[in-house]
Amino acid sequence: MTYTPQARHVALIKACLFAACLLPVTRLLWAFSTNDWAGDPVEFVQRWTGIWTFNFLLLTVSITPLRTFTQWHWLIRLRRMLGLFVFFYATLHFLAFVGFANDFSIDSIARDVSKHPFVVVGFAAFLLLIPLAATSNQLALRKLGGRRWQELHRNVYLVSILACVHFFWLSEVSAMLWPLAYTLAVAGLLGWRVRERRRKAIPVPPSPTAKPLRFFSKKPD
Repeated sequence: MTYTPQARHVALIKACLFAACLLPVTRLLWAFSTNDWAGDPVEFVQRWTGIWTFNFLLLTVSITPLRTFTQWHWLIRLRRMLGLFVFFYATLHFLAFVGFANDFSIDSIARDVSKHPFVVVGFAAFLLLIPLAATSNQLALRKLGGRRWQELHRNVYLVSILACVHFFWLSEVSAMLWPLAYTLAVAGLLGWRVRERRRKAIPVPPSPTAKPLRFFSKKPD
């Protein structure tokens, strides 16, 4: 199989991006091996995995606007990989809560949820990510069909909203700058998406100079 120069460049970019996406988890591995937690280990792991889940979520949702603005259509080939990294770090975030923080104890998890209701919002976002990750392949696209597949994957915007609520709710009043910044970014991306859908839904009016074609001429009296 031969590859065009553009395909080789995209493959190289994907390989570099894949390596870069693994850097946050290498920080966790470094912390485990050196006991360098920069404070409380449980809080560090939960916040680290949570913030990087949100970072990759924003990157994933940003792909379509970036492709539109730059006309770099090859960017769409990066979206699936970024979306899977969203699920990967979300899974680490979930495991950090149920395992690292609560030792997989149902009673401990229930007490934590009752004490911190924002956990429910985060869990709802995680549940929505599962079908998105499971259908991020060509087989699922063929089985579902393009329209149903797109409708399903639009749930990524709902996940983004839930992530904003989760981030705001868990943050203290004195530390609202970052939740506000992430929320503004999500609002901008959602606003662009809504505007684009409305623009595409507006029918193109016929030209005033165009004359309708007449297939049958009127017979003279």
